[in-house]
Amino acid sequence: MQQEYIPFRATGYFSSLICDYLDEKDELKSFYHRFPSIDNFKSQIEEKKQSVQVQSRITLVNALKQQYQNLKVSESTSHNIESLNSENTFTITTGHQLNLFTGPLYFLYKIVSTINLTNQLKEVYPEYNFVPVYWMATEDHDFEEINYFNFKGKKFQWNKKASGAVGELSTEGLDEVLKLFSQDLGSSNNAKDLKQLFKNAYVNHTNLADATRYLANELFKNYGLVIVDANEASLKHMFIPYVEKELLNQVSYKTVSASNDSLTQVDDSYKIQVNPREINLFYLNKNLRERIVLEDDVYKVLNTQIVWSKSEIEKELKDHPERFSPNVIMRPLYQEVILPNLCYIGGGGELAYWMQLKSYFEAVGVSFPILLLRNSVLIKTEKQSKKLQNLHISDEDIFLKRNSFINKKVREISNIDLSFASQKEYLKAQFEDLLTLAEQTDKSFIGAVKAQEKKQQKGLEKLEKRLLKAQKKALSDEVSRMTELQNELFPNRSLQERNANFSEFYLEYGQSLIPRLIENLKPLDGEFSILTI
Repeated sequence: MQQEYIPFRATGYFSSLICDYLDEKDELKSFYHRFPSIDNFKSQIEEKKQSVQVQSRITLVNALKQQYQNLKVSESTSHNIESLNSENTFTITTGHQLNLFTGPLYFLYKIVSTINLTNQLKEVYPEYNFVPVYWMATEDHDFEEINYFNFKGKKFQWNKKASGAVGELSTEGLDEVLKLFSQDLGSSNNAKDLKQLFKNAYVNHTNLADATRYLANELFKNYGLVIVDANEASLKHMFIPYVEKELLNQVSYKTVSASNDSLTQVDDSYKIQVNPREINLFYLNKNLRERIVLEDDVYKVLNTQIVWSKSEIEKELKDHPERFSPNVIMRPLYQEVILPNLCYIGGGGELAYWMQLKSYFEAVGVSFPILLLRNSVLIKTEKQSKKLQNLHISDEDIFLKRNSFINKKVREISNIDLSFASQKEYLKAQFEDLLTLAEQTDKSFIGAVKAQEKKQQKGLEKLEKRLLKAQKKALSDEVSRMTELQNELFPNRSLQERNANFSEFYLEYGQSLIPRLIENLKPLDGEFSILTI
């Protein structure tokens, strides 16, 4: 396997906020706790160790054992679950929605980054244990975001009416998706494995949470991955004090709003990922997940008849903590309360909203984790790699947006000079002489000279564009090959990892796919990986 790297900033696909974070821009340091370097984990371990209670660990382990009771658990995963009872065990966590058949390819990269970081930490800090955790977003309710996956440019979608938390959704109807998917897979051994994996996960389990747990466990059980479903009464019980503060004092709204203002003052190009509501909680019940609001001193669940007084909602929280579901603002806090966690690994958008939350964590007295950008990868086949070499396309070239990519390559391979730069410079010099002359004679002539210069410069630019267009036509075969290759590597003109499903690559590489990723991805390197496999 050949591996190359490109800086995240050079790809053009990552926000200025994330690139500035990776560059450790001074103005951003107040929005995160510790930068993800191997040395900084020592202090993070010591800090987290002081805040995790013994009973919290016991509750977590018992909940995990209950959730895993119907799964075939690997020895490494079983060991990791048991080790969470120890004060010297900590987690590295990533989270993801319950996307159908994992959804986009980067699902794998998130988990591989998490596994590899735990291994790296164990080498440096052998006296501690580090457990990779996948946090399933079982309480999410955005069904339209998760009910499909792409395979070789085709969309496979699960069509059904859905309401409430997605983890509780019945898997009814997914056998039909499997039938359609099977028709496109073929009959190779790897295709048979994929069909069986889909069937075992989605046809043989009754709800989406169990199906997703099975799927992730099958893919990563050999690496000790621990899968957490936090939609659990015993775990929610640990979160009661923070839910109560949210209901009574609206702490997150005040602190996150102030952080958002501060972040945009650093750079107004930074995009605010999430805006807090006055209460950042949902009420969760069968087929129901709706916002809790406070109106005229009465707590209400939107789109229902459910209402409480202050004392009534406090009693509801005490009696049924599992019915209170954190939204995107509070979910990170819930995670850090119930896990002995050191680091959260996520994509650019996730890290951006985590950076809006640090002051909220400080206000409620919870340690803020290290934030690490997950590995990003472009996978090339050897055939594609050879095509790129033959067309003299560099790694930096292939990441360019379509027009810029084609224009650059046409200029490079053309046998004529497509740039009018020298003509523009000559024209500029001629008009400078005319301006000097105008200033010495009639100054009213200056405006006419400048207008004529602007007109002729525009004329040259139009001619330059026409020449480029004509040369593209003359080199249409080369342009077609370059365009086709970029389309293969960037489906829908987007990053491969954000569009393609892992099954497309499993079909080619089979059981060796994940071990190859484990072997080659380095979570702390801070660069975009390009793998030829």
